[in-house]
Parts: sequence; structure tokens; C-alpha cells
Amino acid sequence: MTTTAKFLAVNIDCAEPKRLAEFYAAVFGYEIQYAEDSYAGIGDGTMTIYFQQNLDRKPAAWPGSDKQFHLDVRVPDLAKAVQDYLELGATKPDFQPDEASYVVLADPEGHLFCVCPPRD
Repeated sequence: MTTTAKFLAVNIDCAEPKRLAEFYAAVFGYEIQYAEDSYAGIGDGTMTIYFQQNLDRKPAAWPGSDKQFHLDVRVPDLAKAVQDYLELGATKPDFQPDEASYVVLADPEGHLFCVCPPRD
């Protein structure tokens, strides 16, 4: 039998860990648990996201095949959430595969994430 693991955290490479921690803390309503120039972390006691400095990281082109991961978030009001996240520093790529179902945004460092409406 395979050992079952519990998901602990995700680490995201970025140039400015403190800045990205502040962005995602606002998006998720998480607290900043740790913040240095080279490493930061946010969480809610169950889920943790760490941000590790990597000055050589280049954002993936969108659309494109070099994207390695993206986050999906569910929100109560899609249009309001997109507006809020844009005001926090996200950008909205021109290419939107299915804007009626979800909106693709990029965080301040170019990591893509999908904003999804509530389930019916």
C-alpha cells in the first residue's frame, strides 16, 4: 500500500516574496505568517502558501505550453472578485478561453490563476 500524504503547503517561486504574500493574503483572507525579503508565508491554520525568492524566474507566456501550474479559486461574485484582484495588482490577459465560466488573471509576478464563480 502506498503511504498516504497530507497536503502541507505549496511553494511559489517569485522575485518579491513579501509583495506576493501580501497579494495572496488579501485574495484568500489569510494572515501573513512570515515575511523576509527572500521568503514569506501565508496561511489560515490549515493551508499554507510559501513564496521563495527566485530572481531568475520568468513568467510563462499565456496562452502557451510553458505554464507549469496555476491556481483555481472559487468566489461568490466573479465580476467583483476580478475587479478586486485587478485593484490589488493582478492583470487580465487578453486571451480568455471561456470568460463566461471563469476568468484567467495573472498575479503581480505573472503567475496565472483562474477565478471561478460559485457552483449553481
